[in-house]
Order: sequence, then C-alpha cells, then structure tokens
Amino acid sequence: MEIILLQNQTIETLKIIDLIRSGGVVCDIIMIVLGILSIFSIYYLSEKLIALKNTSKEDPEFIIQLNKLISEGDTNQALSLCENNNTPLSRMLEKGVTRLDSPLNEIYSSIENQGKLEVSILEKNLTNLATISGAAPMIGFLGTVIGMIIAFFNMSKAGGNIEVGILSEGIYTAMITTVAGLIVGIVSYISYNFLLSKIDNIVFELEKSTTKFIDNVHKISK
Repeated sequence: MEIILLQNQTIETLKIIDLIRSGGVVCDIIMIVLGILSIFSIYYLSEKLIALKNTSKEDPEFIIQLNKLISEGDTNQALSLCENNNTPLSRMLEKGVTRLDSPLNEIYSSIENQGKLEVSILEKNLTNLATISGAAPMIGFLGTVIGMIIAFFNMSKAGGNIEVGILSEGIYTAMITTVAGLIVGIVSYISYNFLLSKIDNIVFELEKSTTKFIDNVHKISK
C-alpha cells in the first residue's frame, strides 16, 4: 500500500512500510503486538466460520424422521438416527430419547443441559475476539501517548532550534499506531458481532426443532 504526496509540484510515493520504520523502536514493538493480535483475530474468525458452517448443515428431514420413529415407539432406531447425524441438534435430542420413560420436564431438562453445552462450544473463543476488539485500539492509543512524549522530549532537547525532522519520529509513532490499533479493533469488533448473530440464528433453529420434538413426545404420552 502506498500514499502519493504532492510536494513542491513533485509527486512522491511514500510506502506504508517506510512510515512504520520511521516511527522508531517503540512504533515497531507496538506494531508487532498489533500484528500478532490481527493474526489471532483472523484465526478466530476463520475457525468459527468453519465450525458454524459445519453446525448449520442440519438434515431438514432429521427431525421429521425422528418424530416418526418416536411415534412408532422405535427407540433404538431413534437413537441410531441421532448417533449417525452427530450434530448439535442430534446430540441434544439424543439425550431426550434416552429419557423417554421419564416425566416430560426431565426430558426437557436433559435436552436443555445438553443445549447449554453445545452453545458454549459454539461460543468458544468469541470472548477472545471481543477482547482483541477492545484491546487493539487501547494499544494503539498507548502508542499515541508514547509518540507525543517522544515528540515533546525531542522538542525540549532541541531548545530554540525546533525542526520538523526532530518531531517526526514521535508524530509518526503517534499516528501510525493509532490507525493500526483502530483497524485491528474495528475488524475484530465487526467479526465478533457477525459471529454472534450467526450463533443466535443457530440457537433459534435448535430451540425451534427442540420444541417440535417435545410437542411430539407430549402428544404420544397423552
């Protein structure tokens, strides 16, 4: 990525990497930290997208077949169907199938407990992504403060001979780390909310299918 500057009627190309290097050691350290956070952010986003994609691959006929087997009293086939699907929904309903002889509230409770476990698996590493979205801008602002300290320190050393070059290192550190921190934070924040909305949709579908199963069990038990 390059920035084109117009100075004295001459077009100059300034590379971003040159800006980063001109910020000094402090800028380098903060940029390395932000780079590591951005890698973790991309990893968490990719890992959760793959996991959620696999989770959402529910067989639309599964709940219909399961309810049919339950209505026919074929518990063994119902358990086999759940085991063969191996999805969050099938694992939840498998708990209910194993307790069909129990009261309805116990069946619901067993499904609900398994559902909480499945949701916790879906939400794994989401808190890390949220932490990055908050920490990255603060680390960037830390670079801003340090950069301004460096700039004022250089000003005090220069006395009355203040030149732009003397202040450049501190100003570069302040500006670059702020921008980098905000970019990492914004991307992480958007990723976190996007994944959260996807998980909410999956949880809604799980609850809807669970309700159909419980209603069917309730009809049979009458």
